[in-house]
Amino acid sequence: MTSTVHPESTARPAPWPDELSHARLHVVSGKGGTGKTTVAAALALALATGGKRVLLVEVEGRQGIAQVFDTAPLPYEERRIAVAAGGGEVRALAVDTEAALLEYFEMFYRLGMAGRTLRRMGAIEFATTLAPGLRDVLLTGKAKECVTRTEADGRPAYDAVVLDAPPTGRLVTFLDVTKAMADLAKVGPIHGQAKGVDQLIHSPLTAVHLVTLLSDLPVTETLDTVAELDRAGIPLGSVVVNRMREQWLPDRSVTAAGGRVDAGRIRNGLQSAGIELAPDEIDGLVAETVEHAVAVAGETAALRRLDTEPDPPLPRLTLPALLGGVDLGSLYELAESMTAQGVHLEARR
Repeated sequence: MTSTVHPESTARPAPWPDELSHARLHVVSGKGGTGKTTVAAALALALATGGKRVLLVEVEGRQGIAQVFDTAPLPYEERRIAVAAGGGEVRALAVDTEAALLEYFEMFYRLGMAGRTLRRMGAIEFATTLAPGLRDVLLTGKAKECVTRTEADGRPAYDAVVLDAPPTGRLVTFLDVTKAMADLAKVGPIHGQAKGVDQLIHSPLTAVHLVTLLSDLPVTETLDTVAELDRAGIPLGSVVVNRMREQWLPDRSVTAAGGRVDAGRIRNGLQSAGIELAPDEIDGLVAETVEHAVAVAGETAALRRLDTEPDPPLPRLTLPALLGGVDLGSLYELAESMTAQGVHLEARR
């Protein structure tokens, strides 16, 4: 399945520049309803192509990964969820805040049983409610630990980690954990954890990909988030245009339809082709033609905004609309579309 390029789009950078193939933390976000979890899953499959090992992480407690892969709800453990072309594999992890905090207590304070006692007392919920920034440090800190973890032979445990992040409305707050923790802890393990996450998030090892649909509100929110990320010094990856509509009409029909189509001309054209339709069928065909032309014209205008408002323009991946909805087979189709546009990882040295 291939994506369709709408008319009037200008020349752009490569969809997947070389520097993105060296990033190891790929953060995926988007306005609610744009399909960011589906895109994150497809990206993980694409990055795993060719024998790579990729971890797909979710942090919102929605079990979205399990849904798109049509599997049982994920526990707080890393488990293989799919194989990729060329022998790669995707593992998945649903991060639970309480479990992450207990893990944190054990790692840095050696609390062990005391940590589990705190859980029964409700102290963990109290702590994360009192200091909301702590929750984000725990979630991003777990992703950072997976990125930097090594095997016994010193090789990285994962070639890349894909993080299905919160929606764009709170993305920068979620990622910019050092600011969130600045007033809570000046020294100690919490401060060190936040500092380590901050260094990773602001380094070339991280790339933030924003998912959008070609309509006004998602594009506006995407462009606003691009500006926020830029001000925060967080590296941008690509803009992923999801559910790209395939254009069936010639460019001149899209730009000239204007909500009006000559039904008589359509009827004559069908008759000359030996096709006879009832008047109500002709009317239905005309209405669908107008609807398609107006929708494509609107999407072309949205693409023009993505081409002109970020300066310099951002790399852009395009994914087709899935007529039958999302299932495991369509995830592989989306991953193939991404690899065809250059998505890949460089081998770790």
